Amino acid sequence: MPPSHRPAPGAAPTLSRVTRPSTVDLITVELRNAIYTGALRVGSPIREIEVARQLGVSRGPFREAAQRLVSEGLVVATPGRGLSVRQIGRDQVRPLYAARATVETSAARIAVDQATDQQIAAVRTAHEELARADATHDALRVGAADLNLHWQLVAASGNAWLMGWMSTLIVEVRIASFTVSEVYVVRKDAAEAHAPLVERLEARDADGLEAAIRANLDDAVMRLLAPESVGAETLEDPSPLPPPHLDPLHL
Repeated sequence: MPPSHRPAPGAAPTLSRVTRPSTVDLITVELRNAIYTGALRVGSPIREIEVARQLGVSRGPFREAAQRLVSEGLVVATPGRGLSVRQIGRDQVRPLYAARATVETSAARIAVDQATDQQIAAVRTAHEELARADATHDALRVGAADLNLHWQLVAASGNAWLMGWMSTLIVEVRIASFTVSEVYVVRKDAAEAHAPLVERLEARDADGLEAAIRANLDDAVMRLLAPESVGAETLEDPSPLPPPHLDPLHL
């Protein structure tokens, strides 16, 4: 994935599309993004005929795309009941974030050692986008910009395996947020809270960057599991999640 790649607004940070994406590739990206945004809600059934019709695709490639998401752990296949969006409950939040910390700190150390100036600049740009999102007071937009900053940090490593794992972890983080709480909560000062990550990367300070990442993720875990204990002011999304409807792919 080129370091300059950033997802469209509302889309999950993910691996860039292949040069000539197949129908299955496009459906996979669309379904992954629908889970990330909440258009396909956690725990809800994925009705094959209905969703394939909404996307304007046939059932064969839809099934193949859905099976990719099953293999990623984003969708659950239950015999006799079909497909549903995965749920990630409170007891799974800490293991999820432990996995995320492993990927992000590993990528950070590689980035400190090997990232180009252009790759580091992409992280700075993502932080500027997070600051602009803060000004909107839109919790979902801030959350997307937050995750995109972490994605750009992993992308700065240039390691395709770490990027692949991160693309799934980011969607799982959204699933956990939607499962654990009825509202989507972010820090009101998200840009300020993330500034040390960018500063330590720019200084090529591996130990400082790892410490900043771990502190940031620990704060995120507490915000999910014990929001009353978080000292910072927060924003909550007061609006209902997007309706469970997908637009045609225009293949």
